[in-house]
Amino acid sequence: MKLESERLTLVPCTKDVVLSRKFDTPPHIKTYLENLEQDPELLGWGVWIVLVKQSNKIVGDMGFKGKPKNHTVEIGYGILPGEQGKGFATEGVTELINWAFSFDDVHKIQAECHADNKASIRVLEKVHMKVMDQSTSFIYWELDKEEN
Repeated sequence: MKLESERLTLVPCTKDVVLSRKFDTPPHIKTYLENLEQDPELLGWGVWIVLVKQSNKIVGDMGFKGKPKNHTVEIGYGILPGEQGKGFATEGVTELINWAFSFDDVHKIQAECHADNKASIRVLEKVHMKVMDQSTSFIYWELDKEEN
């Protein structure tokens, strides 16, 4: 299983992917891999590794924070500092949104970002998410399948 956009390939994160790529695994990926061992149905509903097609270089990771609950999934993303500002987050998140909405049991996608994270706010605006709530620290976003 993989997703492809114009410049990117997204592959679900597995132990084999991590071992074959030989990269330092951040804590959220280690936790996800442990959870995936316990529940193989998490594949696709967790971390995806983001690769640039042309070079096969890892530029970040993104994905969902678990399987759909009440027809909703939460999306998150992170692009390596040296690769930010190139549109990779928007391009990859768009592919993940389309993939998630291809399932009948997903009707909404949610996200949260720090209120001062201008780059992340731009990504969420570009993928047509709507602000649902805001606190001093966070903005909470949502995209409805019918509006996509």
